Amino acid sequence: MSETAQTFGITLEQVSDYEFKVRFDETAIPDLTTDETSPLGRDAGPNPSRLLAAAVANCLSASLLFALRKYKNTPGRLGAKAKATLARNEHGRWRITHIGVDLQLSDKAELLEHLDRVLAQFEDFCIVTQSVRQGIKVDVSVHDGDGRSLEVPNAGV
Repeated sequence: MSETAQTFGITLEQVSDYEFKVRFDETAIPDLTTDETSPLGRDAGPNPSRLLAAAVANCLSASLLFALRKYKNTPGRLGAKAKATLARNEHGRWRITHIGVDLQLSDKAELLEHLDRVLAQFEDFCIVTQSVRQGIKVDVSVHDGDGRSLEVPNAGV
């Protein structure tokens, strides 16, 4: 594994008003349309706040999947829900102050090997969440296929 920093790029191009086309440089990934919510924008795509919540939820889901597979599990489909809280700061500016993520396993907890170890370490694999946590509180919960809440050691760390 390389010890050097990695970089990637995106290019934004304004389409109209607050609508932008996002191009993911040097990849075959399709362009993404972003826009602000109405009344400022036209809701032509997700706004940056929603993209941030999606990025955190997606990264946590992928990290959980990675950790489960690391311990030779073959989990069923994962799901996630994220809820971001916007509040005004001391200067009256809107800021994301909290992101809550609920991860849903389709398997019963007792069918997964070393689940205690998985839950203890999966968040640490998540680049986005650990980066965002430097400035935004991020809480994470995990539920199994029966809907039972699973204890996540180090949650919110």
